[in-house]
Amino acid sequence: MKSPRYGRNLEKIFARESELFASRTVQSRNLLSIGRGVMPDGVPMAWMAGLYRHQPIFVSHGSGSRFHDVDGNSYIDFNLSDLSNTIGHGENAVSRRVSEQAARGMQFLLPGEDAIAVSQALRDRVGLPMWQYTLSASAANAEVIRISRAYTGRQKVVIFEGKYHGHIEVTMAEGGGPGANAPAKPDGMGVSASATADTVNVPLNDLAAPASALQDRDVALVLTEPALTNCSLVLPEPGFLHEAYRLTKETGALLALDETHTWQFAYGGLVREHGLSADFVTLGKGLGSGMPLGAYGMTAELGRFVEENRDVDIAKVRGLAIGGTTYGSAITLAAARAVLEEVLTEEGYRRMAALGGRLADGIDGIIARYNLPWRAFRYGPRSGFCLGERLPQNAEDAVPSLDRAFSDARRVFMANRGIWEAIASAGPQTSFVHTEPDIDRYLEVAEEFIAEMTAD
Repeated sequence: MKSPRYGRNLEKIFARESELFASRTVQSRNLLSIGRGVMPDGVPMAWMAGLYRHQPIFVSHGSGSRFHDVDGNSYIDFNLSDLSNTIGHGENAVSRRVSEQAARGMQFLLPGEDAIAVSQALRDRVGLPMWQYTLSASAANAEVIRISRAYTGRQKVVIFEGKYHGHIEVTMAEGGGPGANAPAKPDGMGVSASATADTVNVPLNDLAAPASALQDRDVALVLTEPALTNCSLVLPEPGFLHEAYRLTKETGALLALDETHTWQFAYGGLVREHGLSADFVTLGKGLGSGMPLGAYGMTAELGRFVEENRDVDIAKVRGLAIGGTTYGSAITLAAARAVLEEVLTEEGYRRMAALGGRLADGIDGIIARYNLPWRAFRYGPRSGFCLGERLPQNAEDAVPSLDRAFSDARRVFMANRGIWEAIASAGPQTSFVHTEPDIDRYLEVAEEFIAEMTAD
């Protein structure tokens, strides 16, 4: 925090609340100790330890907007598994459909009718006619990059600072912008420097930067979220993405919109909400169903290109390097059909956005009552604390809101009072199953925290 006084208070809150949290999660700590004998950090996936500065908890079950740990503590979920589960926990339309499909067969390496129904629904919502399926947005983005390179005969990929497009080597890059003295370099351990050499990072909301990156006509793909969601929340200026699409058309590049997170912001995603044009749209995080699922839509022309360059198992010349044995499985497409038809409805999105407005209004109210020079992030169901008077225009502007001390203290404080807060790079989001009392409880606890943080 900019204020040393707040900094000292945050340190005290974090130390006290961490001790309390440890005392409330003894069984989780015991299981973690056993888990460390067979898993690094005692968890099956590294992020489960790295996303929090307190020890991970072990979950026993969930229902609706709440889940429960093995110590019997209950939490209202505002992280939503980082938007991979926006439909709630326990029995619901997806779990019922998945159970029915599992009894009939989970995987055949052949299509079923659900694939047609899901593709038709996505076509109608997004506007792109041809669809393919993976198990994650990372895989969907990787396939889009490969198709783009093959289609254009080019190698470079332009991305925007503050992005996250999954754990794929091409996009785990920093630097390398127009005029840079060196190519982009990996922004994570284990990523190949040669894989990032053709990646170009540019700032959002500065049209001169992508224009400069595209001018040599050697870019295969411009890949961006319709709003940056992994560095708090950064919205594009009106017309920015329309102009970015025009620039790609002028220079022979393709444009992909990664709606992995923003699909949860509005019915049909932001591509529909703002009338955006793109050559590809990628989706992931199970479309919010909790199932491992990624997807990408493409134009009819690109669909024909995929057909003409189909990969086959034995051939002198291989086709496009896309696909996976468990992609497009019966079980994942049954989940996708259920969530699209029964949960992600226009009425469901309207209700979720109204709750998000209630959340953002409440955060703005807290900020005003404590005379803080901040404001709330807000877009549909997403909100959070913007630690500045002006909403960010790019990733650099967003840095102050990614304050680790503020996030760490707030999250453990709220966990001890039954609120599971969002991860540090995001912000709380409402789901299809949250209620007004859930939102009001979040705001009540958040105000308790702000009151203690600002106390003399």
